[in-house]
Amino acid sequence: MAGYVPVKFPKPGSAGLPLIEAALRDGEVFTTDSQQAIAAAKCLSNGYLTRDQQNGNRWFPTDKGRAMLAARNALAPVSPDAVRLVDSVGQARELFAAGDLVAARDLAQFAYSSAPAFAKMAAKLRLKDALEACQRIQADALEVVSYSEIHIATDWERLSAEGKTHRGRPKSVVVEDAFTALEVGLTRDQIHKAKKLRDAEHAQPGFIRRTIEVLVRSGVAPTKAGLRAAIGTKSASKAEKGVQLYETPIEAMRTLLALESFSATVKEPFVGKGAILKPLEEAGYDVLIADLEDRGITTQYGEKQQVGDFLLSDPQDTVGMDIVSNPPYDDLANACIAHALKAHKPRKMAMLLNWNFAAGFDDPNRRFVMEECPPSRVYLFTKRLPMMHRDGWDGPKATSQMNTAWFVWEQNEDGSYGAPGQGFTTFRVFWPDFEYAEPARPGDGGHWTGPMVFREREEDFTRQTPKLTDAEKLDAVRGRALAWMENCGWFNMDMLRRGVSIRPTTASALVAELVEHGAIVESGGGWRWAGVAGQGGAA
Repeated sequence: MAGYVPVKFPKPGSAGLPLIEAALRDGEVFTTDSQQAIAAAKCLSNGYLTRDQQNGNRWFPTDKGRAMLAARNALAPVSPDAVRLVDSVGQARELFAAGDLVAARDLAQFAYSSAPAFAKMAAKLRLKDALEACQRIQADALEVVSYSEIHIATDWERLSAEGKTHRGRPKSVVVEDAFTALEVGLTRDQIHKAKKLRDAEHAQPGFIRRTIEVLVRSGVAPTKAGLRAAIGTKSASKAEKGVQLYETPIEAMRTLLALESFSATVKEPFVGKGAILKPLEEAGYDVLIADLEDRGITTQYGEKQQVGDFLLSDPQDTVGMDIVSNPPYDDLANACIAHALKAHKPRKMAMLLNWNFAAGFDDPNRRFVMEECPPSRVYLFTKRLPMMHRDGWDGPKATSQMNTAWFVWEQNEDGSYGAPGQGFTTFRVFWPDFEYAEPARPGDGGHWTGPMVFREREEDFTRQTPKLTDAEKLDAVRGRALAWMENCGWFNMDMLRRGVSIRPTTASALVAELVEHGAIVESGGGWRWAGVAGQGGAA
């Protein structure tokens, strides 16, 4: 354990520290001038504050901000310069056993928030043992944080029943010595999430520890998002299947990557927990990832997954990019593959599907993807793949009863797919033959300059919220854009759109405004950060 290094948080700055303290004290903080807006944006980039999506001047505290103050203000029994992550987890366990739940939670949260930075460095340097050690520390810290928050939430629930908590305005309080959620160590949202986790633990004793161990063994960083995603039901009715997360076996990926080469960058719109992402990256591909559920998955470069319904996605600059994925089954597979071919128009697309997908004619989307735009070839597994159990399933493990295949669509020179009316070529493959096969080298091209965009779902009622004006759109992104530019130094338009996730019109308007105020200056075909002097109202 002697190999762990001291952990330090980024300095919040003289203007940022009061904002973080106020946010943690009151549950929110409002910026009133450009200097505060810039300081808050810097806190946002450091992970100490989050911004209200509706009000750009309203900010909320984060767990990392709480952990930073806990270390800075000596709320934990050791200073941040002297703490070693493994020791802090042990001390947090002792505090928990002694009944000091808030201190235990704060110290464990400190370790939990700090471990990913070291894990990222270990991954870059390909230090496998160090990476596993960091994930182990994060897992142990997450366990202490989870159980501490469950006990705090339970105490809050009891006090609420006794009328000793603020539920809203002061007149709702029954007794004079009532206190707020933040005074017991959590926000109301955190209390709500802790209650759900508590219910899952009561329903399935050992749920938290078991889920964390599954994540660690799978090579996935153990996170709070991962725990929330694992909260489910025991049975698997159609309604309970939800997002249908069935992780792709590594045997399937080894076979595909040995037989097919894709463009240097590919798209994985149903990333799940990264079962396809990781083999693609190990084979040399860059991957653009998204999913309906936010599980906190990131690429090897730390780029976070996009979150949205693929059926509502607009490829924008990613149109034509190759796709490799394992889509939801049943009727959703028909709709998702049809949308991919119609809207995303990939040069090549490989989908892992039930062999029965080749049959069927009732669904118009099925007829479209198999008759009008048929695949070019199909790799049918002669030996069934290992069973793909639904995520969160903790019952008996069954053997696979499903025949699966990789369906590969590839564009012709005129933009069409396959050979309509002539069928497709089927190759029978025995996956054990590819267990040690080298992957084919990534092909050329396929670079991308921006993310996909997900539309909002259409409701059965008329939209009540007015559409944002151009000025309101600028107000919503200006803070995080300033922080990103300062950290980036030099950038061009594509980098700005990708780094801040904004549309071209908003990016152009933002650049024009900041150039006018002297915050950025033209340099080498792009712009460079020139500081905050002369910005005036730009912040």
